[in-house]
Amino acid sequence: MPTSPPSSSRGLGGGRRLGRRALAALAVAILGWTAPAAAGVADQVGATFGLMLQEVVDAFPAVEGLVAAVENGRIYLDVGQQDGLRAGQEFTVFRKGDVFHHPTSQKPLGRYEDLLGYAQVVRVQPRFAEATFIPLTGKPEVQPEDGVRITRGRIKVAVAPPLDLTAGQADLRRVPFMMALGLDQTKRFQTVDPGTVRDLLLNNRTRPEELLVRPEKTVALSRMLEVAGWLIPVLIERSGAIYLDVTWVSAVTGTPLFSRRLALTRGDAVAEQRFPWEPRAED
Repeated sequence: MPTSPPSSSRGLGGGRRLGRRALAALAVAILGWTAPAAAGVADQVGATFGLMLQEVVDAFPAVEGLVAAVENGRIYLDVGQQDGLRAGQEFTVFRKGDVFHHPTSQKPLGRYEDLLGYAQVVRVQPRFAEATFIPLTGKPEVQPEDGVRITRGRIKVAVAPPLDLTAGQADLRRVPFMMALGLDQTKRFQTVDPGTVRDLLLNNRTRPEELLVRPEKTVALSRMLEVAGWLIPVLIERSGAIYLDVTWVSAVTGTPLFSRRLALTRGDAVAEQRFPWEPRAED
């Protein structure tokens, strides 16, 4: 696979910082309201996910580096906390090949790349990271000086229908569409139409909770949608409070890589506070 020369070999920067005002605007956009109103649970979930968005974006910094060492199925990367790395991130691992040239001018345009597999980060230090290597069948073994990357491009993700573990049994059918809207507006992700995701799960007789515990099925469905991962929203209740729990599941291994949890935000408060400088209604 040909690739153009990167502008920098490593440390390409963290995820886009949306900013407080942008996040507030996204939360309001997800709710889709034009006037204050009492929010239902679905709207509260949408508003709460709006407050989580920056954390999700930060989990996918555009980073490129090298394999520094290989030992007992683990690989060590020359990028770490200073490059925005966290446990649970997933890199592609590749080997650079020959230079390819323009057909008429013969100027070098880039180098071919051979995808070797994937690295899932398990431990991060300031200047390096330890990762589990998942090889692709029939590819050469990974070696020091092979490249690793989290792409600069948009990451394709499927948002699953929410799993409601509370006693409320609210109508949450709009939730995947609100979450997909928020992800798309960050410009870091590209989401599959939630209607397509729902139909695929129905046609394959798969419940959302199976995506968390059946890796082989998750990987097979990921191939059908050609996604890099799944975002699985779950509503849980603890000590009388309802929380939104969002888990990212790898399309490569079908295993959960990281999760975020936040108590549900009052959607009416988000709708009334249209801009950060506006006071709340009760102030």
